Amino acid sequence: MVGMRGSSTRRRLISLYRHLLRHFGPQRWWPARSRFEVIVGAILTQNTAWTNVKRAIAAMRAERLLDPKAIDAAPHGALARLIRSSGYYNMKAGRLKQFTHFLLTRYGGSVRRMFRTEASRLREELLAISGVGEETADSILLYAGDRPIFVVDAYTRRVLGRHGLIMEGASYGEIQRLFMDHLPADPALFNEYHALLVAVGKEYCRRTPRCDACPLRYDLPDRANALSTISP
Repeated sequence: MVGMRGSSTRRRLISLYRHLLRHFGPQRWWPARSRFEVIVGAILTQNTAWTNVKRAIAAMRAERLLDPKAIDAAPHGALARLIRSSGYYNMKAGRLKQFTHFLLTRYGGSVRRMFRTEASRLREELLAISGVGEETADSILLYAGDRPIFVVDAYTRRVLGRHGLIMEGASYGEIQRLFMDHLPADPALFNEYHALLVAVGKEYCRRTPRCDACPLRYDLPDRANALSTISP
């Protein structure tokens, strides 16, 4: 019976992915000029929209601050002013400095050297940095490091909850294992799937859902559950 349930879950996850890809097309995440820039973006995008992060990164690029040593040497206040558009800018300036200090002291400032570390060990190291939670650490590992780890966010939780694939209150790790236990360990697949879940969450699976037009409406377990307003 367990094997049958696992097979059914696998088929559903693959079907959802195919419908999303057909509807939205490839999302081409993560937009950046370097792996270090991806990491900066992952830190800055906490609790804000990507459009705000783009402005902050552009300001950093104009001041030649998309470099670990440059961030480490920059005055906190000056860095905070540059990333003001990303929100919580004083806190995020501190997090950028904490990450770059870690990168410089642990890996000599080399992102390439950092990603030679075994994934689970590196994840623990990232989570030990103040302000780096599971979603940020996994975004760094997947999008900058090309490691096969699934990123879970509020959109993922909302979509899966409404489709009855997770229980209310499921932990980050439980949701992550749903994907990693039932899909191939392919970073390109995890990258695209996560981006597509964000797309459907923004467009259709909102706090007040637009189920009738959603490309995943075929999979809804029942109408009452579909129209529930599960919040992130």
